[in-house]
Amino acid sequence: MTGVGVELGSRPTQVPAGTAAADLLAIDLAEWRRRVETATAADVGRVIGAGRGRAADLPVLLSAAATARLEDLAAAAHRLTVLRFGRAVRLFAPLYLSNECVSVCTYCGFSAGNEIARRTLTVDEAVAEAQALVERGFRHVLLVAGEHARIISKGYLEEVVRALAPLVPQLSVEVQVWDEATYRRLVAAGCDGLIVYQETYDDDTYADVHRLGKKRNALWRLAAPDRGAAAGMRRLGIGALLGLHGDWRAEALAVAAHAEALTRRWWRCEVQVSLPRLRPAAGGYEPADPVDDRSLTQLVCALRLCLPDAGISLSTREPAALRDALVPLGVTTLSAGSHTEPGGYAGESDAEPQFEISDDRSPAEVAAALRSLGYDPVWKDWQR
Repeated sequence: MTGVGVELGSRPTQVPAGTAAADLLAIDLAEWRRRVETATAADVGRVIGAGRGRAADLPVLLSAAATARLEDLAAAAHRLTVLRFGRAVRLFAPLYLSNECVSVCTYCGFSAGNEIARRTLTVDEAVAEAQALVERGFRHVLLVAGEHARIISKGYLEEVVRALAPLVPQLSVEVQVWDEATYRRLVAAGCDGLIVYQETYDDDTYADVHRLGKKRNALWRLAAPDRGAAAGMRRLGIGALLGLHGDWRAEALAVAAHAEALTRRWWRCEVQVSLPRLRPAAGGYEPADPVDDRSLTQLVCALRLCLPDAGISLSTREPAALRDALVPLGVTTLSAGSHTEPGGYAGESDAEPQFEISDDRSPAEVAAALRSLGYDPVWKDWQR
């Protein structure tokens, strides 16, 4: 991504110096991508033998030479995961507040151009949804909404967070990106986590899939985790949507470099990465570069070795059997029993979802599966 350009969405297309976003832009990711093609078996052996690496080693572990040693890579990833995180997996649930959106994003079911049933929860309805999740065991809830600054306003989000904070010890948001002052208001209300998926780190692809709305400003979005951290968010989550750009390895390299930069700049924050694969949604977007299960497995193992202290999250986009298989290889956080439409936990909802889920097991079934694998499902690990 570049740091120059014209004004988009009323925000300058520069990122502030001294931020993780600026650090990322200073890295020659094209050179990293070339190293994927030139990595040798000896290079792979060096990184696996060390037992851990850094983001700059990821090209080696995404190479064909590393694919040939996938079992060794998986064994090393498992050892490091147990060493750094133990046998614990955190569980969370997304709570969709609204599917209203004014942005046009070609891949998203909530895109403004899609003719879907729209709904925004009232604060009381959001409380009822949260209560239903608490009754299922959850103590970590991720609040999600489309981009509509009038309907899903700063004041609305602050009111929802303030109402839910006494019920839910851990609250995160995955909503339209805001300025630092707004994030400070959300932190004061009881929010402690910020999730911002860049979607794609490729300039041309980003411009192509984001047709209208403030989300078109890629660099304003890129620097959002920095603003959140400066405002006091204690957990930061980033990721790319695999399938948007025609080269998933390039996306993975950018995510890893960004995560490492965030960890270095905001060392008091917990950093987590996610690389979800596209799922069917309204609009019928077809992925440019589908990622198969074997490649996703290699990617999870590689990320664990190169980001030894970062959390790795895997959502219900992925099938149950694959999620269970990837837990020992690096995954530390799972969603469970998810609904991707506003409503649906406390009662039926006629709103349409953002995308189709694949793992439809109940939270209790996911927790039981983790225990059968020898892992502890963690519902709560933080109290304000």
